[in-house]
Amino acid sequence: MTFMTATDVTVSTPEPRNRTITPVILSGGTGTRLWPVSRASHPKQFWALASSRTMIGETLQRATGTAFAPPIVVCNNAHRFLVAEQLRENGCEDGRIILEPAVRNTAAAIAAAALLAAQDDPETLLWIMAADAVFRYPERLPAVLEKAMTVAREGYIVTFGMKPDVPETGYGYIRLGAPLRPGDADDNVYRVARFIEKPDRLRATEMLNEGGYLWNSGMFLAPASVILAELKRHEPDVLENVRHALLHSESDLTFRRLETASFMRCPNVSIDYAVMERTDRAVVIPADLGWSDIGNWNALWELGDKDATGNVVVGDVVLEQSHNCYVRSEGMLTAVAGLTDIVLVVTSDAVLAIHRDYAQDVSALVSQLKMAKRTEAEIHNRCYRPWGFYEGLIQGERFQVKRIVVYPGQKLSLQKHFHRAEHWVVVSGTAIVTRNEEKLMLQENESVYLPLGCMHRLENPGRIPLTLIEVQSGPYLGEDDIVRFEDTYGRQ
Repeated sequence: MTFMTATDVTVSTPEPRNRTITPVILSGGTGTRLWPVSRASHPKQFWALASSRTMIGETLQRATGTAFAPPIVVCNNAHRFLVAEQLRENGCEDGRIILEPAVRNTAAAIAAAALLAAQDDPETLLWIMAADAVFRYPERLPAVLEKAMTVAREGYIVTFGMKPDVPETGYGYIRLGAPLRPGDADDNVYRVARFIEKPDRLRATEMLNEGGYLWNSGMFLAPASVILAELKRHEPDVLENVRHALLHSESDLTFRRLETASFMRCPNVSIDYAVMERTDRAVVIPADLGWSDIGNWNALWELGDKDATGNVVVGDVVLEQSHNCYVRSEGMLTAVAGLTDIVLVVTSDAVLAIHRDYAQDVSALVSQLKMAKRTEAEIHNRCYRPWGFYEGLIQGERFQVKRIVVYPGQKLSLQKHFHRAEHWVVVSGTAIVTRNEEKLMLQENESVYLPLGCMHRLENPGRIPLTLIEVQSGPYLGEDDIVRFEDTYGRQ
């Protein structure tokens, strides 16, 4: 397929670099209905749930090639290194990452991306999408995108409406309006009659039977200039506060940090409310892409490869006389017998068992855990860092044991602790350890003691991951007992 370039326009800005599509990927969700795998510290878009790639990795792969400019990803500060790693792994090192200082919904995030893209080319087409959607039929996407490009260049905001096949209550809907070009029976582009919030089961069934309704995918294509013009017209407070936040933003490594005070003044509104429900430029293209936002565990059962009795199994699982189940183990052996239509998800620190019909209710369980101040609600046992990750193995009175993995060429910050001492034992790889004025090189089965208060640092100079066991001892073992003196990644 050949993509056409956008029509040249006269603008009072420097010569644009691209007349192509600029992918804008929104990566702000936490996916609580996919707990205990998806948590705030490591949400669903960073997991390989529907294929061998992470969900954000699949999204990036859809938007690579000569037709696309480098992507812009909008995320929060806590996920910045996860996003950067995904860009690197998917060949998008030149992508740009905008960091939101607070949650302000999709209108503010899209405004920031549109303003940044417009600095290069106000007429670049922004392909706006969530980081966590799945397409069963991705081979159909290019034709839909080609049509959307043609319409968007005429000044419309094109939304992609997905053909429903079940009365889904977890999605918003779009009511088809009149054809954009009534004389062209093959055009398949419609004005948007209205947007409909997530319905109950009865209303969803009625809309499916009636026809003329599509799932709202939250995916758009429009020139940056049009997005900005419609924000200025319908939600000027969003645009002006984001413009100020971008003007006073700071560059931090490969990240663009939006200025906090201005961004906090933005109204907390979605792009649907801010623009799409109020603009006269909204059109919709029906698309049958097998789209899903993987909003709950039942969606993964529906998408998964099923055995002869309808079960979807991931990990070390044994089944006996069970039917239509989704069973996932992130490590330990999981055995199931005599169950039907259940979801069972096992991680290193939590187990979820729920009937598939109640998959939407997982977020209510997470709310209970938050009210009880359970750390499992938001934090994984495995915590990812820009240098690698660590995970807890054992914790007791005045001690805990962790496994630490440091990626090749990476190093932790130069730091010290006020309440704990540490013992490090190298399991595999090579470590360079700074201990006050000393520099030690450790190989497999060698160890080092780091007394309370000593200045220390861990580095991996090798070409394979460094794995070590850390034993902490002391009266307080919290992660906030750390003072950084020097950090490669700009952390405080």
